[in-house]
This record gives sequence, structure tokens and C-alpha cells, in this order.
Amino acid sequence: MDARDVLKRPVITERSTDIMVDKKYTFEVDVKANKTQVKDAVESIFGVKVEKVNVMNYKGKFKRMGRFGGYTNKRRKAVITLTKDSKEIELFEV
Repeated sequence: MDARDVLKRPVITERSTDIMVDKKYTFEVDVKANKTQVKDAVESIFGVKVEKVNVMNYKGKFKRMGRFGGYTNKRRKAVITLTKDSKEIELFEV
């Protein structure tokens, strides 16, 4: 799996922007990717050193449109902690 296929997009929420001060960044990742693949992808794309990766799985919600029902897509979210001597990831160019 290619590094660009592992990371889908950054998760930008109020909580995720608050923990960026502690060098923790949140990304939506591929459902089949494991922690090692996420770590290698972040290190190769952004050129930083990763200390720890926490991964969370989200099941799809049941939604209805009239009489038809189905599930939304399942997701996988990863919180990446960088080492103290690593540089920051620039998600927003100020």
C-alpha cells in the first residue's frame, strides 16, 4: 500500500486543533492500514519522526431515506504523536 493511499485526510475539529500544541495530529486513514503503515506514511510524506500511533475504528451508522435503509461508510482515525525533537507538521499555511 502506497503512503498516499494510507492517509486520506487530516481531521480538523476543535479538539484536534487543541492537541496540536502537544505535537499530536489526527488523520483519517485507510480502513485496512495498521499502525506501522500509518507511521511509515506520516514519516515519509511529512519528513518527521513519529513516537506513537493510536488508532480508532468507527462503525457505519444506520441511515434511512424513506423506506430504504443502509449504513454509512465505516472509518478509521489515527492520532499521531511526534517526538520532542521532531519538527511540526504544517497543516495550515499561515
